[in-house]
Amino acid sequence: MTTLGNLIDETQLKLQGFTYRQDRATWLTQACTSGDLLLYVADTNNIGQGIIEIGDEIMWVDSYDRQANTITIAPYGRGYNSTTASAHAVNTKVTITPTYPRYAVEQSINDTVNAVYPKVFGVGYYDFSFLASRTTYQLPSEALQILHMAWQTVGPTHEWLPLRQWRWDPVADNAYWGVEAPDGIVPGYSKTVSVYDNVLPGRTIHVVYAKQPTMMVNESDDFVATTGLPITMKDVIILGASFRLSSFQDPARISLTSASADEYDSKKPYGTGANVTKTLQSLYSQRLEEESLKQKLQFPTRVHYSR
Repeated sequence: MTTLGNLIDETQLKLQGFTYRQDRATWLTQACTSGDLLLYVADTNNIGQGIIEIGDEIMWVDSYDRQANTITIAPYGRGYNSTTASAHAVNTKVTITPTYPRYAVEQSINDTVNAVYPKVFGVGYYDFSFLASRTTYQLPSEALQILHMAWQTVGPTHEWLPLRQWRWDPVADNAYWGVEAPDGIVPGYSKTVSVYDNVLPGRTIHVVYAKQPTMMVNESDDFVATTGLPITMKDVIILGASFRLSSFQDPARISLTSASADEYDSKKPYGTGANVTKTLQSLYSQRLEEESLKQKLQFPTRVHYSR
């Protein structure tokens, strides 16, 4: 299972060149709550005034004590940069001045998930029982197009017969379906399908539909189950997030005027970040086209009749 946390880790690993660049880090020696301003860490040698990262939270360090190995966070420092202040367990990693904060990587991943549509769409599934007295059924509001419909036959064959006569209505009467909405569907939405095949009453109808990929919220969210995208899109999302983040490498160096910055510029001139971004964006576009073609072959246009 690939989770949002796995995608963040892999994106950071690729952006940092695997072992070429490593952020300085230590760890908590005592757990902290979401409101603590004094943190106990294993080592403060690399700590300075500025930002640190614990989990998904960014904090602003106001001062530190080298003897006691403690960090004092500014009153405004918890949940810095619009992150969420939260409790952290003992031995949790503390990253010092992270190059690519986890919250920023997560945002870029979700931006990429959102941007691949409509080139590549998410796939959702919905089942309902056919009633003899009824032809029209409400579908989830996220459904944008029906890709396939089939019904479960009777007997030991376990066969699912494709439906040939149905009509998709994305603008059904809101007022009516707001009252009659079945369990699990938000009232007020108006995506319906009318079934005209000779389906046996009580049998299950299975609907496969296209949807806009759903963004992930928690690091434990499963990539395929949450977004609706195939697992083969994993590297596409990582490439997309990487080129979005790498595009800010050069602007971050504009104001640096130190001797170490001049030495770095001699080895990696200004504009290197832009070149990396172009390469990553080219790879992303190529893989996105490949996945789009693959999806069209998997879900070809199917002929059906409305009556």
